[in-house]
Amino acid sequence: MQTTAKEYIIFPLDFPSMEAAQFHIRQLDDRVGMFKIGLELFIRQGPAVVEMVRKMSSAGIFLDLKLHDICATVGRAMARVADLGVDLVTVHGASSQKMLESAVQNAGKTKVLAVTLLTDNDADTVRAQGFKDEYVNAPEKLVLLRARMAMEAGCAGVVCSGQETAMLKAQLGKGCLAVTPGIRPQWCLTPGDDQRRVVTPAKAVQAGSDYIVIGRPIRDAHDPARAAERVALEIEAGLSGGPAA
Repeated sequence: MQTTAKEYIIFPLDFPSMEAAQFHIRQLDDRVGMFKIGLELFIRQGPAVVEMVRKMSSAGIFLDLKLHDICATVGRAMARVADLGVDLVTVHGASSQKMLESAVQNAGKTKVLAVTLLTDNDADTVRAQGFKDEYVNAPEKLVLLRARMAMEAGCAGVVCSGQETAMLKAQLGKGCLAVTPGIRPQWCLTPGDDQRRVVTPAKAVQAGSDYIVIGRPIRDAHDPARAAERVALEIEAGLSGGPAA
């Protein structure tokens, strides 16, 4: 349970090198609640990057691997993730319930999140994947279908757009942990963004998001630490009932 606004913030370490990641950890250690390690850095550095984050920061660690394979392979991989002692890990919600169950059964204390629908997907993308018009015209139905299966498999929650968080909380209960990427502060909304289903920090927490993943607006700011503080202020406004810009 988050007690301060900064604890809602997950900053992705989407960098090609340890040095770049370390620079941002030093800047943001006391301004975010968790650091996310994605495929690029993990493939380049391996488990050493997890230990590096743990030594440099008291923040939580989110390993965003989006595992998607047969049950046995995912189960064995998740057992290795459990050995790393990270807080959160992702699997693809597009897979089978048996795969999700295998992931959960082997994750130990690490919480498993299912990715419902990537935030750069829209109706055209869903159509191109061969889904029925029912899901093309209402992608939130596909999100709910995958989220329900994930929760039945024992996952701790899901990764979902802020546009679906309120619906998922209403359908699945507040116990469904909601991690929301595609966050753009009001001062950083730009045309042509590759994230298509975006919301502001205030709107995300008002909808029920337990964590928000926000990278580019902080990473690309002249002063990343100050940018993170501005995001926290927007979260505070949202939690206190302020405008969800």
